[in-house]
Amino acid sequence: MAGSTFGNIFSITTWGESHGKGIGVVIDGCPAGLSLTEEDIQVYLNRRKPGQSRFTTPRKEDDTVEILSGVFDGRTTGTPISLMVRNTSQRSKDYSEIASYYRPGHADYTYDCKYGFRDYTGGGRSSGRETIGRVAAGAVAAKLLQELGITVTAYTRSIGPVQINESRFDLSEMERNAVNMPDAEAAEQAMAYLDACRTKEDSCGGVVECVVKGVPAGVGDPCFDKLSANLAKSICSIGAVKGFEIGDGFLAARSCGSENNDAFYMKEDGSVGKKTNHAGGILGGISDGSDIIFRAAFKPTPSISALQHTVNKTGEDIEVSIHGRHDPIIVPRAVVVVECMAAITVLDRLLTAMTSRMDLIKEFWGR
Repeated sequence: MAGSTFGNIFSITTWGESHGKGIGVVIDGCPAGLSLTEEDIQVYLNRRKPGQSRFTTPRKEDDTVEILSGVFDGRTTGTPISLMVRNTSQRSKDYSEIASYYRPGHADYTYDCKYGFRDYTGGGRSSGRETIGRVAAGAVAAKLLQELGITVTAYTRSIGPVQINESRFDLSEMERNAVNMPDAEAAEQAMAYLDACRTKEDSCGGVVECVVKGVPAGVGDPCFDKLSANLAKSICSIGAVKGFEIGDGFLAARSCGSENNDAFYMKEDGSVGKKTNHAGGILGGISDGSDIIFRAAFKPTPSISALQHTVNKTGEDIEVSIHGRHDPIIVPRAVVVVECMAAITVLDRLLTAMTSRMDLIKEFWGR
């Protein structure tokens, strides 16, 4: 199976299935000397693990990470870092029925078309548990970025029709509600909406917004390796993501140039600043020094108990009701996944940018 590796210098390769023995990631290209413990990674994994509220799957997993290589005496050695989380609560029998038909909205049909057969227990590589490797690697990337004064923060912007109000924005509120919304009032409305969806045996989607602060100007490349293009690829590679936008995004298509252009000005410290940030921190595929802001749209969870129409593998039209342990919404647990994929992408492009100027190379090597 190709396509399990992402990144050029700081690269990650994820492995494992939802109902296999374990899930993990191998990180290559992490510099030596970064202070790193299992606890540093566990903090991030705890944010995505299941069973933490009525809006997540009831599957109980500790998702305890093990560092298998690449760290000695609490510091990275510069060699590949291998991380693993063992699966402990597989219930494959819950999925035996779906071996004979294709679940609407899932990758069952396309996997069969591509590979000729599929791991139907929990979705295999298309399961949400695949993101464990991404989050573990992202925790390492985020810690390295923090050493450089760069922070990555994601949160739930909307759930169904409920959207946060900027005037009530409070990041600390995320820790006090089950949907990771930085707006207490919107969170209450969203949870009521989710309860209504659950009553109807249905699910819903939403939007995750992410803000990256502290990225210097000059990160990214003009053509195929635009920072915006790499972010789009990394975020759209997350299961259930159906849309991506940076800055004003699709709203820019309805504005005029005089409205959309960000005016430059000179700051008191002599550096160049922008009066607005419609571009979302990226111009021409290269960071401009302001906050990088993007959003990802997640579709509703396809596994629902409500009756749906599909076909079985013998070519018959049938109706199905999906059973098992599923999230009624993906968004709250996906917040940390978006955050981590952004951290991985920004770090990789930041390291790549170190070779873009001869004067900086000479300065680095003292020549």
